[in-house]
Amino acid sequence: MRYVMPASVLRPVLGALGLTQIRYVDAVRRGRASGLVAEVYKQVERDFGVLAPPVALHAPAPEVLAAAWMLLREALVVPGAAPRAAKEAVATAVSLGNACPYCATIHNNALDLLGPGGPTRPGPEPDVGAAALEGIVAWAMPAHGRTRPDRPPFPAAQMPELAGVAVLLHYLNRVVNVFLRDVPLPPGVPEFALPMVLRVLGRAMMSASRRPHEPGRSLDLLPAAPLPADLSWAAGNPAIAEAFGRACAAIDEAGRRSVPEAVRDLVLVNLVGWRGGPRGISRDWVEELVGGLSEKQRPVGRLALLVAFASYQVDPGVLRSCRLAGADDRTLVEICSWAAMAAARWLGAQLPVPQ
Repeated sequence: MRYVMPASVLRPVLGALGLTQIRYVDAVRRGRASGLVAEVYKQVERDFGVLAPPVALHAPAPEVLAAAWMLLREALVVPGAAPRAAKEAVATAVSLGNACPYCATIHNNALDLLGPGGPTRPGPEPDVGAAALEGIVAWAMPAHGRTRPDRPPFPAAQMPELAGVAVLLHYLNRVVNVFLRDVPLPPGVPEFALPMVLRVLGRAMMSASRRPHEPGRSLDLLPAAPLPADLSWAAGNPAIAEAFGRACAAIDEAGRRSVPEAVRDLVLVNLVGWRGGPRGISRDWVEELVGGLSEKQRPVGRLALLVAFASYQVDPGVLRSCRLAGADDRTLVEICSWAAMAAARWLGAQLPVPQ
């Protein structure tokens, strides 16, 4: 008889192992979490099935942590008009387009479980055929110079959820590329263990997905705020609209706190006209852009630009320069969060919408 570890034991074990994957900032352990961080950790374990490192890495900045979790819960976890398989297809496509192997691995694993021929689906959800998933992937994949469908290949009622997942993953891919390793494994664990780890993670996530998830239960984590105009696609779903309004307000405030105005302006100006493609093989383009900043602002400018446009090019030296300029853990997370959301909102606004 095969022993299956109960969820009450599995969740803290997976969560503790996940925290060891966080780099460049000190992870906040479950036993040391308090206040807002402790409340977010509790919700993540209950509703997502495990203390996910892409969320937990934000813990040095509690309001940004709440924002990241709020978006993940309301857009991806809460069941609605869009099947979970369709959401995981969007998450996988965006992660592949952004060269985020960590997120691509996690969400492709979930898609394998939920998609055609997969062994499990949450609740009474209908199966999603391969052709439908291919259309969703083509809609969600960052353009990078290719032609997208003229309109979404799904009903208009699904737009807030699927666009929400796309923007969420454009955001998470960027911070994950900075603060996590390429594979969802603790340091020192060989990569041949990955299939076993994915099976355990998948079981925990799918088990959690079958429980009831009431829309909007995360909203009290942050104060109310209006939905920005560039996120109007969310208006058809009140909980998702509220989540994006509150989360973006918190991340904008983090940007004002940790990112100099000149750096924010530089990132926003350079986003105009960008379609998600690479800026260059080397980082010469970054050095050219930060040349107009003061010497004190250049380390932050370099990090913000790389997170927005080429997060996979962030290396230890970029973070070290920010540390030498006075950035602590909270500041580093807030710089990356603001830049990642600026790019995510820009790219989300390019998604084809229902006519």
